[in-house]
Amino acid sequence: MTLTLLRGGTVIDGTGTPPRPDTALLIDGDRIVGLGDAVSYQGKNVGGADTHVEVLDVTGLTVMPGLIDSHCHITLGEPASNDELFFHREPAFAAMLAAFNVKKLLLAGVTSFLDADGLYNIGPALRDAIESGMVQGPTMRSGGYALMTAVGGTAGRMIPDEGTAGYAEVVRNRDEMVLATRRQIKQGADVIKIHATGAIPTKTGEVAVWTFEELKTVCDTAHDLGTRVVAHCRGAQSTRDAAKAGVDIIFHASYMDDSALEAVLESGSALCPVFTFLANLADHGPKAGSTGAAQDVFRSEMEQTGAMMRKAYDSGVPLLCGSESGFSLTPYGHWHHREMEVFVEHLGLSPLQAISCCTANGAIALDQVGEVGTLQAGRRADVLVLDGDPSRDVSILGDKGRLRHVFCRGEQVDLSVPWPQRQPLRGESVSSWSAVALTWDLVNR
Repeated sequence: MTLTLLRGGTVIDGTGTPPRPDTALLIDGDRIVGLGDAVSYQGKNVGGADTHVEVLDVTGLTVMPGLIDSHCHITLGEPASNDELFFHREPAFAAMLAAFNVKKLLLAGVTSFLDADGLYNIGPALRDAIESGMVQGPTMRSGGYALMTAVGGTAGRMIPDEGTAGYAEVVRNRDEMVLATRRQIKQGADVIKIHATGAIPTKTGEVAVWTFEELKTVCDTAHDLGTRVVAHCRGAQSTRDAAKAGVDIIFHASYMDDSALEAVLESGSALCPVFTFLANLADHGPKAGSTGAAQDVFRSEMEQTGAMMRKAYDSGVPLLCGSESGFSLTPYGHWHHREMEVFVEHLGLSPLQAISCCTANGAIALDQVGEVGTLQAGRRADVLVLDGDPSRDVSILGDKGRLRHVFCRGEQVDLSVPWPQRQPLRGESVSSWSAVALTWDLVNR
């Protein structure tokens, strides 16, 4: 039997307690079995006569839990538009692309993630492929299609009046809501995702497109079968209704007000604001060709929502970190740390508090509280070793060059492999003829 001992590092355990210098961590199989004095772990009291301890000297490095991404769309394939997403992703190719991309998360230090909804019900199949050893990837929990009413979601009129399209399944009445929920659970969904708000051409922003009674129908059906419900909510009304209906994790909760926060507190729901997409566009959008108008809208949403998120945090609501990875503005393997930066900058959390939101609280997204997210004896051995001190600057977690070791389920990830690269498939992306209309005035004046 071989155990792995990480000796001499500074341990951030994910609970929010101060870093512990010169602390050893002992791994046996997929479990952490010790945290403390290296000398005792190398002695006779570990494992018996047939035990070999492999020692990794991590002096001067930080040892911390693996990152947990509570909102990652692994099946979307990084589209730059809804048109690409809905009309340029064939099921077979989308499945192969998801399996290709998921290893990028491991190479970025993500050891677990929630894929709440995705294309063609690929998520549960990919989860099972990872668990069986067919595909190398982080521990994954997944939903199926996002449930929508005929009013639609963020894709507006691209959502059909019935049936499925891309990541959406349209349910037209409460009987169909019950049927779809039961079918998704039968097909292996770990969570049921509701798209509680949507974009309507004649309205500004997103509006609530589910009634309270409809939300409760899905929650009651799923909970009766031991399955959690998550919901995309932008706006105070949708957040309030989702919490009262029994939604377990509320994504975004944009523009949450005091009455919505009160409902969240009463329900025990967790919040996952998923600021990363907004932050990337607001801060770096011009580098990717985004407009200044979009920057202003997203920056305003972050500022207004951030103040209420801090109030929620101070009131004891668990905040989770989600990256929205899967779009051109949030490509896989690059921004899984970004939410922690936003929590520090816009919510005023300390780096250690933000790390706990990503790790200890991330276990809520997986429904594995007490199993993952912290470095404690008996927990799963999801461990990062990196050069630098994220308790002072969480941004270093985005620098993959700082990673020295990644353990996922106790197995060490080979960080020396080249970054996965490929050529785009013909027809996969939509290219524009021009960025603006080529008018006579543009040419001649």
